[in-house]
Amino acid sequence: MDIGLKPVFLWTDILIWLLVVVAILGARYSARQPHLRRPWQRVMRSPMAMGSALILLLFLLVALLDSLHYRPALDGRGADGEVHYAVEVRSVLDDLLRPIQAANEKTYSAPLAAQGLVREFVGEGVSARRDYPRLAHGGAHLDDPNQRHADVLQRSEQGAYAGVFVWLIIAVVWWVWSRRGRARTQPDSAELHASRRVYQGVLAVALILCVVGGIGFMLASSYHVFGTDKVGQDVLYQAIKGVRTGLVIGTLTTLVMLPFAIVLGVAAGYFRGWVDDVIQYVYTTLNSIPGVLLIAAAVLLIQVYIDQNPQLFETTAERADLRLLFLCLILGVTSWTGLCRLLRGETLKLRELEYITAAQSFGVSSTRILSRHILPNVLHVVLITVVLDFSGLVLAEAVLSYVGVGVDPAMISWGNMINAARLEMAREPVVWWTLAAAFLFMFALVLAANLFSDVVRAAFDPRLQRQGE
Repeated sequence: MDIGLKPVFLWTDILIWLLVVVAILGARYSARQPHLRRPWQRVMRSPMAMGSALILLLFLLVALLDSLHYRPALDGRGADGEVHYAVEVRSVLDDLLRPIQAANEKTYSAPLAAQGLVREFVGEGVSARRDYPRLAHGGAHLDDPNQRHADVLQRSEQGAYAGVFVWLIIAVVWWVWSRRGRARTQPDSAELHASRRVYQGVLAVALILCVVGGIGFMLASSYHVFGTDKVGQDVLYQAIKGVRTGLVIGTLTTLVMLPFAIVLGVAAGYFRGWVDDVIQYVYTTLNSIPGVLLIAAAVLLIQVYIDQNPQLFETTAERADLRLLFLCLILGVTSWTGLCRLLRGETLKLRELEYITAAQSFGVSSTRILSRHILPNVLHVVLITVVLDFSGLVLAEAVLSYVGVGVDPAMISWGNMINAARLEMAREPVVWWTLAAAFLFMFALVLAANLFSDVVRAAFDPRLQRQGE
């Protein structure tokens, strides 16, 4: 049956959804293990952690919607009677953002503007004059551009009221659901106070998100909230599309890094001797190579391979995706050494404990000791390092794209937006909104990740727990 589209499975799409499945299975496993469930319960009792988690979930939802790709069918059929599909690869997020994606202008326009940024000849014949031209979409509903300020204020108020209304619905639903949960469990006063603090903290973050979202939705329907770039594309659309690239860099790089760090770090600390010497030599040698040079060389190699084998890729999106995947691989290969060192030191300490020595005396195999005693006791180090490194990897993409060895220039990312804004900041008048949009979205993601990781670190670090007691 012809459904009018052809699904496209990019490598990063598959890995993202696989990572979501692994995270769900890991959450179910943690819920069944008391030593893992208790720290996560401490995290869930923190208003700051849950508020940050709400923001991270919103970013994750955007990335997942942007990871469902397809190619739409072209109108009509070919001479052979077969359905032909467009070269352009779209996603579900593109369909949701189609109104602002399709609202293109000729060139630059400022945020919430109704006229162009540069004077042009307007009119014909003797009435021609140099003036700021009206935009095709931004403020096109206005009879007079001077009405823009009052219209923006009115739409902002309407959006704020709509956001508060949605927030009230969420608050009532959560309140009813939490009351039913308390009626079943009958928590004590301390737990009730903690849940009330979480409830208030999350609702405060949800109120901000609902109000900002409502205002943004009302303004984006008639204006370019963050203006347009050199080719007239909406900058808000680019900033939202950059969410997926940032999360892919932060999560898939971790997926590549963990096997190297865990296996080699635990093996070096437990077996010691020549195994420890070889592993230390490997990561010391790797650390002696400048990371940027290694990444640049690897990215240039994959780019040469892509250019020499165009027949392997049907679309531009597949070529850009392969470069993104390879960038994640090389970042993972160059960033596992820090976690490996931490795990080696932690394993060296655990190896000398009494219960490990007793297990060795009773003839328990090394494989069983590593899987049952060593690995579960170093998971907190792995978890803390992963959540702390996530924000650094998101920033790394921006830096690498800025120097030209990051993601493909055809792929929308915050790094490419910052790179494009480098020359725009030097022109007159200054085009600052591309840089501002990328900065705001990156700042929100990194700040939420850092706040969440601080609470996770405090909950899982045994030393901090002992100090709190």
